[in-house]
Amino acid sequence: MKVDDLLINEDLSVLDTMRRLDETGMGVLFIAPEGKLRAVVTDGDIRRYILKRRPLEGAVRDAANYSPCALPIERRNEAKEQMKKRRISALPLLDKNGCVQDVVFAGGSDIDTREKVPAPVVIMAGGLGTRLYPYTKILPKPLIPIGELPIVEHIIHRFADVGCSDFTMIVNYKKSMIKSYFNDLQKDYTVQYVDEDTPLGTGGGLSLLKGKIQDTFFLTNCDILIDADFGDIYRCHKQEGNIITMVCAVKHFTIPYGVVELSENGGICNITEKPEMNFLTNTGVYVVEPSVIESLEYNQPILFTDIIANARARGERVGVYPVSENSWMDMGQLEELDNMRRRLEMQ
Repeated sequence: MKVDDLLINEDLSVLDTMRRLDETGMGVLFIAPEGKLRAVVTDGDIRRYILKRRPLEGAVRDAANYSPCALPIERRNEAKEQMKKRRISALPLLDKNGCVQDVVFAGGSDIDTREKVPAPVVIMAGGLGTRLYPYTKILPKPLIPIGELPIVEHIIHRFADVGCSDFTMIVNYKKSMIKSYFNDLQKDYTVQYVDEDTPLGTGGGLSLLKGKIQDTFFLTNCDILIDADFGDIYRCHKQEGNIITMVCAVKHFTIPYGVVELSENGGICNITEKPEMNFLTNTGVYVVEPSVIESLEYNQPILFTDIIANARARGERVGVYPVSENSWMDMGQLEELDNMRRRLEMQ
């Protein structure tokens, strides 16, 4: 990758900036007109911009940090120390005119800027997986292979990378196969099981954990992968005082038709050719306070969306943590399963 690939104009839209961040995969871009560093924009800057309900069509200058950290290129040997001190993942190196000549990334050293969060993780792994038939006629959905590993092991590894080691699976369909797989697996984390004898919906299985979880925990479905900084998600959840934080992906959708709006008298009011829509969609990953479990009726079916609605009705804070569309992989249907396999093969 060339340095120029990381340089953008401050008039670029936030949506196009998100696309560039996804393309480069480095989590950071620099506003540098004619190569001269003016500002930096990271995934976190974009997240904070979105949470302020600012338009994705707006210019990235409104999201960027105009006090960027940098070093003269001749002081390259100090980069590692500065990144560790400031807990940043990239540091631009400048020539005497302030132009970006190189960028040092934490990924190229032994620096890990991610926060460690030894939080419990609950995995909803009891569904029938009917949308993935005929795979799920043979295997439970959590054990469907993606490359050399089943999907649930990919999920566990992502959490384990940030310090999580205590996993609980709520199981039902073909649960003995799931238990046998992990009982025979050599691993440096623990997996416990809660048997859901009858289907309890996307949230009811949590009621079976009453009295068993006392700490803030991650909750995830067993058919999705998120490439995100779980430590930062956890920190933001705590900082904002949320009872539930929902990880949401920013979706951009272009309707491939001309959309016609009618007036009150039935005539044509407006025609918009191939309109674009931007919205947040639920990924199925959450940070949850243990009091949510205690508020549930034991062994009663409920959707997790209804749990969220009930929390909001009680006046409790439910927050959102936005991630980019490309950070979210969902294998809930056969076509999406194939897409996930292809993407993981490219990583």
